[in-house]
Order: sequence, then C-alpha cells, then structure tokens
Amino acid sequence: MDVERSSLCNCVVNFLLEEKYILTAFELLQELLDDGRDDHAIRLKEFFSDTSHFPPDQISRFNSLRVADPQSLLEEKEAMEEKLALTAYELRLAQEDISKLTELQKKSDLSLAELSESKSNLSVNLGPDILRQKKNASLTDLGPLKDNERRDLNCAGTAAAFVGCTADQVTDQNLDVWQNTPACVPDALRHYYYQYLSSTSEAAEEKIAMLRENESLLKANERLNNEKEKLLIAKDLSNNQISGLTKSLEAVQKDLKDRESQIQELKQSWERQRKEINDCRSEITSLKMHIEGSRSGMNMVASDVDDVQSQSLEKYKEEIKSLQMEIVGLKAKGAYASESIDNSTSEKESHQAEEKVVEIDEDKTIVSHPVDVVGVLGNGDVLPLSINETNKPEEVLENLLNSSDENAPIDNSVLVTKQNGQAPSEDGRLQLESDNLGDKAASENMGLRTIEILADALPKIVPYVLINHREELLPLMMCAIECHPDSGVRDSLTHTLFNLIKRPDEQQRRIIMDACVRLAKNVGQMRTETELLPQCWEQINHMYEERRLLVAQSCGELAEFVRPEICDSLILSIVQQLIEDSAIVVREAAAHNLSLLLPLFPNGDKYFKVEELMFHLVCDPSGVVVDTALKELLPAVIKWGNRLEHILRVLLSHILSSAQHCPPLSGVEGSMESHLRVLGERERWNIDVLLRMLVELLSSVHQKAVETCPLSSASESKDMMFSTSLLETYAREHAEWPAFDWMHVDCFPDLIQLACMLPQKEDNLRIRTTKFLLAVSEYFGDSYLVHIMLPLFLVSVGDNADLSFFPSVNHPRIKGLRPRTAVAERIATMCVLPLLLAGVLGAPSQHEQLANYLRGLLVDGTLKESQSTKHSAEIIDAVRFLCTFEKHHSIIFNILWEMVVSSNIDMKINAANLLKAIMPYIDAKVASTHVLPALITLGSDPNLNVKYASIEAFGAVAQHFKNDMIVDKIRVQMDAFLEDGSHEATIAVVRALLVAVPHTTERLRDYLLSKIFQFTASQASVSDVMRRRERANAFCESIRALDATDLSANSVKEFLLPAIQNLLRDPDALDPAHKEALEIIMKERSGGTLEALSKAMGAHLGLASSVSSFFGDSGLLGKKEASEPVSPQPDSPKAAPPLQAEDTRFRRIMRGNFSEMLRGKTKGIDETNPTQ
Repeated sequence: MDVERSSLCNCVVNFLLEEKYILTAFELLQELLDDGRDDHAIRLKEFFSDTSHFPPDQISRFNSLRVADPQSLLEEKEAMEEKLALTAYELRLAQEDISKLTELQKKSDLSLAELSESKSNLSVNLGPDILRQKKNASLTDLGPLKDNERRDLNCAGTAAAFVGCTADQVTDQNLDVWQNTPACVPDALRHYYYQYLSSTSEAAEEKIAMLRENESLLKANERLNNEKEKLLIAKDLSNNQISGLTKSLEAVQKDLKDRESQIQELKQSWERQRKEINDCRSEITSLKMHIEGSRSGMNMVASDVDDVQSQSLEKYKEEIKSLQMEIVGLKAKGAYASESIDNSTSEKESHQAEEKVVEIDEDKTIVSHPVDVVGVLGNGDVLPLSINETNKPEEVLENLLNSSDENAPIDNSVLVTKQNGQAPSEDGRLQLESDNLGDKAASENMGLRTIEILADALPKIVPYVLINHREELLPLMMCAIECHPDSGVRDSLTHTLFNLIKRPDEQQRRIIMDACVRLAKNVGQMRTETELLPQCWEQINHMYEERRLLVAQSCGELAEFVRPEICDSLILSIVQQLIEDSAIVVREAAAHNLSLLLPLFPNGDKYFKVEELMFHLVCDPSGVVVDTALKELLPAVIKWGNRLEHILRVLLSHILSSAQHCPPLSGVEGSMESHLRVLGERERWNIDVLLRMLVELLSSVHQKAVETCPLSSASESKDMMFSTSLLETYAREHAEWPAFDWMHVDCFPDLIQLACMLPQKEDNLRIRTTKFLLAVSEYFGDSYLVHIMLPLFLVSVGDNADLSFFPSVNHPRIKGLRPRTAVAERIATMCVLPLLLAGVLGAPSQHEQLANYLRGLLVDGTLKESQSTKHSAEIIDAVRFLCTFEKHHSIIFNILWEMVVSSNIDMKINAANLLKAIMPYIDAKVASTHVLPALITLGSDPNLNVKYASIEAFGAVAQHFKNDMIVDKIRVQMDAFLEDGSHEATIAVVRALLVAVPHTTERLRDYLLSKIFQFTASQASVSDVMRRRERANAFCESIRALDATDLSANSVKEFLLPAIQNLLRDPDALDPAHKEALEIIMKERSGGTLEALSKAMGAHLGLASSVSSFFGDSGLLGKKEASEPVSPQPDSPKAAPPLQAEDTRFRRIMRGNFSEMLRGKTKGIDETNPTQ
C-alpha cells in the first residue's frame, strides 16, 4: 500500500513540476508536511530549496512587495480624498489671507495719505512762535538762499498766486522762462511743502516703519504665493494619484466581477451536473423498480407455462402409450418396421416437447431446458425435471390470480385452454406476459404517485402536528425519503427529518437519531454520504445547542453506514469543529462520538491529529467533558492507535510545560522562590486533569509491563509479577524492559521536577500526585514500593538509600535526583518530602515505616545539634500536608506527645508550631482530647519561648473552633498566661486572640475586650515609651478588629469606649493613624440609636459598622430617601443623629491596614524575648 501511495505521489509531483504548476506543488508540499509524510515530500523539498530556481534575493524582494487588495486600495483612496479636502481647505484659507492682506495694504496706503494731510494741517495750526523758531533754525542751518532757489520759489509763488505773501518782488528775474526749467512742476509750492514736512525726523521714522511694514507684507504675500503654488502642485499630484487609484480600483472591481461571474457560472454548472446526477439516480431507481417488477411478472408466467406444459405432457403420455400398444401389435410384421416407427415417434415427440418448453427471465435467473420425453418415459417418470410435482394446475392458477393485481383482467382464452387441458399457443403466452407486465407497471406508477403525494404533503403537515406526536410521522417521512426518485425532494425531506423538532430534548434526539440510522441502513452508503451527512455539515453552526448536539450524535452513529475514507476525513473534521463549540454538552457529545468513530477509521494516518484532539478535550475547562474524555475517549485511542508510549511521553511533557510556562515566585536569581512558579487558574486546572489522566493510564502501563516482561522467571502469576526475586533478577540480568523502566526512569523524576516547582499553597496538586503514587503501589505491589519507589524518593530528599534493585545503567539517573546545594535541599524538603510521607510511606503496608521515619525527622533530627534548626519550618509543613489524610492522625499525635514531654526546648517549640499548623485538619473532638492537653502542658513550661509558642497555638485553636468547652479552656489558660503580668505575655495573648476575633464567639470577644480595658487602665504605669507604643499598637489593632464585629451595647459602654478613652490619654504612645481611627470609633459608637442599629446590621452582614453614614440623614441613601417617613426610636433618648459622618468604616479599614491585622501578624522571636 505504501509503495502504491509513494508511486502515486511521485506521479503527481512529476506532473506538477513538468507543467510548471509551482504554486500547486508548494501547496502539496505543505499538505504532506502537515500530515507527517516527510518521505513523500523529499523531492519537493529539494526543488524548493534549490537556489537556482528560487534565488534568496529574489525571494526577499518578493516578500517585500506589497500586495494590493481592494480593501487597502479603498482605504488609500479615502485617505487621499481626505488629504485633498484638507489641501483645498488650506488653499481657500490662503486665498482669503491674500485678499485680506491686499485690503490691508490698500488701507495702509490711504492711512499714509491721511497721515500726511493731518500732519500738514497740524503744522498750519501750530503757533507762530514754533514756526518762527523752526524757520530761524532752518535758515541758520541751510545758509543764505541761492539765486536759482529764489527764482524757483518766486515762480512757484507766482503760479500759486501768493507772490505778495511769500516772495519779494524782484525786477532782476524773468519769471516767464521758468516753464522751460526742470524746476517747473504743477503745484510746485505744494510739493515743496510736502517735501518739507517729510524731511523731519518723525516723518522719516514713520516712513521707514511703513516701508518695512510694506516689505514684510510683500514678503508674506510672496510666501503665500509660493505656498499657493506648492499646494496647487500637491493638488495635481493628489489628483493624479487619485485617478491612478481609481483606475486600479476599477480594474480590481472588474476582476472581482469577473471572478464572481465565474463563480456563478461554476455554481450553475455544478447545479446542472448535480441535477443530471439526481436525474440519473432517479432513472436508475425507476429502472431497478421496473426490473424487479419484470422479474416478478416473468416468474408468474414461468409457473403458468410449467403448469400448461405438465398438462400437455400428460396428454402426450396417453398418446404414446396407445402408440406403444400399436407398436407391440405390429412387432410380428418385422423388426425393421417397428424400429423405424419407434424412432420416428420419438423424434416427433421430442420435437413437440422442445416447442413446449420456454426459456424465461432476462437476467438468466430461471431457465427451462428442453426435456427428452422418451428418456423420461423410459425411466418411468411421469413429469419432466422442470415441473414442480407438488403444485397442481388449479393451485398454480390460484397463486397466479392472487399475485396479480385485483383489477387486472385475466385472459379467458388462456383459462379456457388450461381447463381444456390443451397447451396454449405462443401468441397466448406472449399476451399473458405483456398483460402481467402492464399491470405491474401500472402498480409501480401508482406507488410512485403515492410517494410524490406524500412527499408534497409532509412539509405542510409537520408544522401543524404537536411536537410530542411528530414522531408518528417518521415512518411516512422515511418511506418518502427512501423511495422518492427526485433528489431535491429527498434533500428537503431529510432536512425536515433533522429539523423535526426545533430544540429536541434527549428522548426526542434519540427518536430522530434512530430514524436516521434506520434510513441509513435502507438507503446504503452512497445516499448516506450524499444526503444525510450534508445535513450534519449544514447544522454544525446552528444557533441552538440542541441541534449541534444532534449533529455530534449523528457523527458517531452514522459513521458505520459510510465508507471508511469518509470517517477519517469529513466526519472527523465535523467532530473537530464540534470540539471547539461553546456549549459544554456539545463538546461532551463530540468526545463520546469521537470514541465511537475511531474503530471505523481505515488506518492510523490520522493518529496524531486524534491524539491532539484527545489532549485538547482532556484539558477542557468543563469537568463533564474531562470525565468523558478520560473514561471513554482515552481507552478508545489507546486501543485504536496502540501507541501508549507516545501518549505517556506527550503527557509528561504537557505536565511539565504547563508549570514551566508560569512566572517564578521571585525574580531574585538563586533564591528558593525563583524555582517556584505562580500558577494561573488555567495552568492549575491543566496540571490537575493531566495528573488524573496519568492515573487513568496506570492500569494500561501495568498491563504493558506485565505483557512485555523479558525475564525467564516470569512464570509466576500476574498478581505476584513484581516480586522481590523478580526485581533482583531484573537488576542482575540487565534485560531491556522499557515498559517497566518508564515508571522509575521517566515518570517519577518528572513528577519530582513538577513538585519542586509548586509553592506551598498548591496542596490540591500534591494530593493528586500522592493519589497517583498510592495507586502505583497498589498496581505494582509492595516489593516495587519498598525496593524501587522508596529508594528513589529517599535519594530525592537527600537521604541515603539502597539502589541494588536498580540496574546499574539507571544509577546515574537516580543519583542525579539528589539535591546538591543548600537551596536545592530546602526545596526538596518543602516539595518532595510531602510526597514521600503521604504517597510512598503513606501506603497501608508502610504504617510502621512511616512512624519510624517521622520519629527520625521530628525527634531524632531535633536532638542532633547540627540539625536542631535545619529546615524545621519545611518539615512542619510536610507533616501538615500528611495530616490532610485522616488515617495518619494517630501516628502524628503519638509522636507529638513524645515531643511535648521531651526535655528539649527546640522540640517543644516545634511541637507547638506543629499543633498550630495541623489545626485546620482536625475536628473538635480531637482538639479537645489531644491538642488542648498538649498545649496546656506546653503552656506550663517554664521556658518563655515554649510558652509564647503555645500562646500562638491557642490562638489558632480559638480561630477554628467555637465549642463552648474549648473556649472556656482557652480563657482559663489565657488568664494563666496573664497572671505574671509580663509585657511579652500580654502582647502575645492579645495578638493570639486578635487573629481569632473575626471567627470566634461573642464570649471570647468580650473576654478580649475586657482584658484590653484592664491593660489600658494601667497603661500609664509603664515607664518605657517603646513598650507603651508596642502595647498601644496591639490594643488599637484589637479594638479596630473588635469594632468590625457585633458587640453588645453593654460591652461597648463598659469596655470599648473606656478603653479608647484610656488610649487617647497617652498621645505619645499612639500612632497617628491609630489615633484617628480611635477617634472615629469613639464618635460612631457614642452616637444615637440609628448608628447602633446600623452598626449591628453591618456586623451581621460582614460590613463596616459605620453604615449610618450611608443610611443617616447626611448619608447617600438618607439624602435620597429624605422624603420618606422615619419611624421614631422610643428606646433612644437621643433622636437626632450626627449631622455629618466625617468618615466611613471602609476608608478607616483601608487606612489602618486591617488586612494585615486579620492575618495575625505577630512580632518576631527577638521582639517576644524578654529583655535581659
């Protein structure tokens, strides 16, 4: 098969490369690489990697080319149109500016003229003194008047008719010749006067300014003209670009139209071809039905002919007997004569018998051959071989009448002939056959007409039938779909069948699916593929999930009625799309039906695609889909693909990559937090479900290991397969056993690597890993647990172990798990030790070993001076994780009592810390019988560090239990701690109870509040300022925590408010933030009844007690509902609430850092130690 496929692929590649179909060849290369057929794509790889055909510079140049598509061209056109509009707008503004500047220039010229006139008028109106001074100055400056100047002035004065006023009358000048001199100008005296005015310094400065302004205006005008020219040029370029883009857009649109027309033509051609195919199918169906009818008619004719033939042979028998008697009488005449007569008679009878026997049936299914009558008579037989002895002629006739149509006429001549015992003639037989075929054709035509009427009526009937009764129409609908000759009508009826109910429930989907399955059985593969599957594809994106769910169900149930090639192509693609559906039920159905589909695949070519889909479903965010994938799809994939090793390898890779892709807990290189990962919700879910998948695969791994055992000593039963002797033989003979090696060579190291990336809070993933390890010990046995699992995990936490049961080739891999650095040892203690305790030593058979190992960690390890403080916090956290399994509590409490009664101080402190850590995992009974007695014993220890550690543990007990008996014991013990009156004990008790305030009972809260009141009353007696501040901080934090709870009015009046007043009397010891918070609490708690009621409501709802700021007259809701009447408060003497709430509880809590206070942030060891 592979050789044929390779040759076919080579033929296709040769054709594509010879015909220069380069793009198609490149697409074929991509498809082959995607399907994993690298060996078939070798020649295409060499062709496309050849630099002579595809130079690198040419490829890079082609990659840099911009492909113009209609959308980008349209966007560029719109951008150029916007740019053109902006350019036109700027041009219009420039033209307007030019026109304004022109008007300004004209106005400036007019203003210059008016200014000159005004100056001249001003000079005329000046006083005579000023004029005289100027005249004297000008005369002294210019010197004596020359002759020609005097003549010109006189002429000008004469022309102006002012001679008598301005010039002396002279006789030595000829004034008539003045017109021929250059000084003769019209209105000369006026020009002289203007020239005189312009010769002053003020006029010169003003003129210069005007000239400069004129020059600047000219430059601005020139600049605007240049800009105008540039804008016009840009406009021309834009117009050219727009025209080019328009032409290219028109060409693209024309190309699109041509392609659309081609698509329409192809669609029309496809429709015509489909119609022709459907017509051919209908014609084939009608011909098949006609052939079947013809066969049945011919069978009836053949039976009739056989009956007639039997009657004729009986007649011939009598005649032959008479002839034989005559022959016997004539024997005396001569032997030759009798023999000749006998031969002639036999030939005559044989010839007649041949004429009576007929060959029938076009398909050669029923053939009647000539019969030798003489031979038959000679053997003593009565009837020929082709005649049924059981049927009499009357019975045959009756069957013929019953099988034919009731209204079909029977040829009387044939009946009369049969009754008379005479053989019918050939014309009579042909007449009978033609009549029967005509009746059959008429019956078929009537049936087709009935089917057509039914097909036309069903789509009109279905909408008016109640939904619960539409299933009664399914037989009619299936009959119409099966028998109708028109494929278009069949498609319409099939669509109606799939959409029989708009949103079918599970039962209705089952009814529709059963009908489709029966229809697929009846119509065959071809019609199932061409008529039923298209309905699935059409409704794969239906808006209702019920219809998509029906599609998913049809993929699995109709797959067995189509060709195998369709299962792994079309149906697999439908399922793949349904796996991405948004509805959970659809994805679940897709997973279920994919498991049904796999056994129908013709080969394993699609294995990797199916495996990818399986992992996608296993990591689905819905638990229902995950369960279906693990319980149904996973076993089906293993059975179909038979690639368990690959699934396991991919599974471990996915588990590690899900954690490795998360960011580290800290960015400090080399720190322990840099190795831990912050898991997101998605990554945490993926790791959890993949670990579940690993547990599901465990049985297959065990079975594979058992089946592939290469050792000769494997004659034991499968239950004792992994015995100690077998493991010794395995390690000694160095036999290859990959299915067995996978668990401790690949799986366990990868799980340890995963555990070393999980922070302490990821207990759920550790529990999942622990359950896997426990399941491994159940499947592989105690010998495997003791000699393989336990040494491996001991090495991983840094302990020594016996590796003699491992083959020597695996020793480097196992020893590589040992931590090498201090950070690695700490990580191993924190992350791997919990798995060792709960998953390996936590097995039922290792109860005693677990107790010994815990005793070595907690008791013996603490007694060693070198390990007194080594990783104690990590060890306590590992024991805390072990307490999540209740079956180990007895072992832990037995060891705890040994630690409590020990004389070692560090061991007692570790016991108190361990009791505090395991508090969330025990019940009230265990707390009363085991925890409290141990803590009371530790609390009575003379060492202060042990006592303070037990105080914190008492706070944890108060935080988790509200039992009255437990609370009373805590109060008694706290009083014992406070009897000595030490500063450190007071702070420790207040902070321990502070943690329990939000969760404990009212009695314990009142107890804490009363103690705070007592301590604040004696606050001034403490002389040390630092100690007063430390006490004040602890008291303020407790008061603020208590204020957020439901305190009784008596407690507020007697303890809370006086304690606040006592604290406010010592401002030096108060932090400013605490002081402001206490003042607000004081104001709110001392307010009216409305504030008290709102405080109580806020405490019950878990909100701040200052909800009066929301519901009061000055609050938001108080303002909104001011018009509504308020019921009076008869119990309160103060009916008027405060006018304005200065602050809200939420703001106060945020300002006071209340979140840290609730977490019970305590001081360190150095702060709790008494000062020496």
